[in-house]
Amino acid sequence: MSTNTTNRPDTAAGPWVSSGKNVPRFRGTGRRRSLPHLLLGVLLVLACAGGFVLFSLDSGDRQAVLALARDVPVGHVLTAQDLRQVNLALDPGVAAIGVDQAATVVGRPMATSLTAGALLTPRSVGDPLVPGTGQAIAALALKPGQFPPEVAPGARVSVVFVPAQSGTAASLPVEGGMVWPAVVTTVVGTPNDQTTVVSVQLTEAAARQVAAVPAGQLSVVMLAAGGR
Repeated sequence: MSTNTTNRPDTAAGPWVSSGKNVPRFRGTGRRRSLPHLLLGVLLVLACAGGFVLFSLDSGDRQAVLALARDVPVGHVLTAQDLRQVNLALDPGVAAIGVDQAATVVGRPMATSLTAGALLTPRSVGDPLVPGTGQAIAALALKPGQFPPEVAPGARVSVVFVPAQSGTAASLPVEGGMVWPAVVTTVVGTPNDQTTVVSVQLTEAAARQVAAVPAGQLSVVMLAAGGR
């Protein structure tokens, strides 16, 4: 009599062999475990890209140009001590003067009044641009208390008529003229520091009125930028 023997595959061949019921479970677990790593990889790529962009903006094409190391009034003859180097990424429309052109501006007068830190441009140097058409410059001899100590070239101010103690409104140089808007061009102190000459740019008519006011009857009020 013969006996039929059926050889069945060894299902315990190793941990990598599993039944059909377990396959989806192992595969799903693999996906769940890989998802955090995928997100981490995406975030790492984004962080690297962002850092590269910031680095590119920060270290872009910079130019070494000239700026003012201190306040300079119109007409001031530039010296090397008035200038300093700044490195900036400039728009093509900005006509700044490069540091390699410093020798071409030293010894030339300022065409306008600028404050410390302002970029030097070709229009900043040369023949004075003030007063403009229809404008004039008047000099005010002021004592302490008649102007704020913060007044500097370029400041917008109001020149105010102050009647003398014994005077009346009839003392005004012109009818109704009491306040004149102006822009400061220079501020120069006298050796004794008792009087400061503040030059202001106004309309021609206003400059004539201001010049006609007796000494000691004008004060200067400093305004915010764009003030009236």
